[in-house]
Amino acid sequence: MACLHCFLGFLLLAARLPLDAARRFHDVLSNERTSGYTREHSQLTGWSSDENEWNEKLYPVWKKEDPRWKNSWRGGHVQAMLTSDSPALVGSTITFVVDLVFPRCQKEDVNGNIVYENNCRNDTDPSPDLYVYNWTEEGGWGNDHSQHHHHMFPDGKPFPHHPGWRRCSFVYVFHTLGQYLQKLGRGSARVSINTANVTLGPQLMEVIVYRRHHHVYVPIAKVKDMYVVTDHVPVFVTMYQKNDRNLSDETFLRDLPIMFSVLIHDPSHFLNESAVNYKWNFGDNTGLFVSNNPTLNHTYVLNGTFSLNLTVQAAVPGPCPSPSPKPPKPTSPLSSAGDPSPELRATPEETCHINRYGYFKATITIVDGILEVNIIQMTDVVTPVPQPDKSLMDFVVTCQGIMPTEVCTIVSDPTCQITYNTVCDPVDVDTDDTCLLTVRRAFSGSGTYCMNLTLSDNTSLALTSTLVSVSARDPASPSRMANGALVSVGCLAIFVTVITLLVYKKHKEYKLVGHSARIVLKGQGLNALLNHAKAIFRLGNQERDPLLKHQPGT
Repeated sequence: MACLHCFLGFLLLAARLPLDAARRFHDVLSNERTSGYTREHSQLTGWSSDENEWNEKLYPVWKKEDPRWKNSWRGGHVQAMLTSDSPALVGSTITFVVDLVFPRCQKEDVNGNIVYENNCRNDTDPSPDLYVYNWTEEGGWGNDHSQHHHHMFPDGKPFPHHPGWRRCSFVYVFHTLGQYLQKLGRGSARVSINTANVTLGPQLMEVIVYRRHHHVYVPIAKVKDMYVVTDHVPVFVTMYQKNDRNLSDETFLRDLPIMFSVLIHDPSHFLNESAVNYKWNFGDNTGLFVSNNPTLNHTYVLNGTFSLNLTVQAAVPGPCPSPSPKPPKPTSPLSSAGDPSPELRATPEETCHINRYGYFKATITIVDGILEVNIIQMTDVVTPVPQPDKSLMDFVVTCQGIMPTEVCTIVSDPTCQITYNTVCDPVDVDTDDTCLLTVRRAFSGSGTYCMNLTLSDNTSLALTSTLVSVSARDPASPSRMANGALVSVGCLAIFVTVITLLVYKKHKEYKLVGHSARIVLKGQGLNALLNHAKAIFRLGNQERDPLLKHQPGT
């Protein structure tokens, strides 16, 4: 009896050996699968069930801690980088790309071999050979397909013999949703999935990569990444406003339009044939705005915090479902019993739509800021000792909005490409709300200069630009502007006395370029007062932005 028990046990053990030895795809690619994993997924086109057997003799399987990984590649380790264009709207196509990152100084050549980069190897390299792996001369991809049984994937399917397949020395196995796809490639591989039948929510994609090694294959890298399939249209919104200093803090300026641009994430162009509408609610009691344009401007006229809401509706075309047949009409005894009941069918030309929606919400803050800046006057500055190689000019600047806290100028060549100098000065803020400033800057020699001038505070930055023409001076004679002012003294003396009191209060103090302690508009005498008096009356005739009008300022 004991011998009989031993014999039966031997038979049972022998019967179990094939089951234990047969490794399947999900054993190789899903070692970290949780106990609650479900295998109920729709069939992906071109993919196979991971219940198929894996050829472990041709494609050995190593655990994560297996020491053979250290020697799977010459000169270091290969990393696989997996990316996708997730999230994907259900029904669209999602694409995955695997890129192999080789060790330092290694790259793939045009023939698919791995070579050392020129001028990159160091003295410690063990061999002067230019190749890391010369698969072209290694052989094994012969022309007689029947004699090369290793030209197959892990499930036993033969390699596709497309043009250039002999230069593909890597085998990629993609695995997701209980299914796998095998691909022969080089240093990069790409696959796409139609998500029409993919379960909504986050999913896992895993990839294992093998390299050629004579008549077998060696694993070199494994990688996995999450992707998302959703029934909501993936929507992103960018917000831009002129003069806004920081576009990322969702703080904008009152009385200036904000440009809202909607970006729909649709890399597979699934929504190209869909009618898309945008419904805006800006949260400022201005009502609901509906548009089919992804870009819209809106101006907030009050300060405060507002809730922005956007709803995107996309009507996705698709086939119409077959209508259910109507119940037969009651018949009278006089009607023929053999008449068929009517049945409704959808014609092939009919097209139905499925509405998909996307949502965006944001909380934005509206504050006061600098809305506009203009240069209304440029004046030569008369110095007691003329300097032929240095000219000083005063710029009278006005702005709209709140008072700035800093003024900066950038002086460049006439094309505004080569910067000569950048100067920034603080602005003394007082209780006067009128923005009328004088900025003094120095120019090295005669010629034409491009000058950008900015006024800024914590939340806003306004810019204007102009061309400045500096003429050569005769050291023995004062400037034209100074002469003109002195000739007009007798005629304007009484009038200037009144204007001086008004203009003087509206100007702010600026330090001179350099180390001089003199303050502009204080102690400059009658010339400065005349110049600023004329600036008030010549506003209508001044070029506010000569650079933008392609005319030099004077």
